[in-house]
Amino acid sequence: MAERRVNVGWAEGLHARPASIFVRAATAAGVPVTIAKADGSPVNAASMLAVLSLGATGGEEIVLATDSGAPEAEVALDRLAKLVAEGLEELPETV
Repeated sequence: MAERRVNVGWAEGLHARPASIFVRAATAAGVPVTIAKADGSPVNAASMLAVLSLGATGGEEIVLATDSGAPEAEVALDRLAKLVAEGLEELPETV
């Protein structure tokens, strides 16, 4: 299992628009990804309702993970971690 621990870079946390940006990126990742609060249970990162249910706030640590052994899994996690940590408006083309 590969994982990345990052702090949420969006001041408003993973709510509404930032969650939508993140979910679109997670869906496009091509590998199954989960997201969880540091001490919480993981949820499907490609599910808007699941991501919103986390209630992750700005600056809070989250864990992105995948069980995929595919070579692109590490790259996908790096890209998603950068998106979340920097509070970007869209998924970066490169890490």
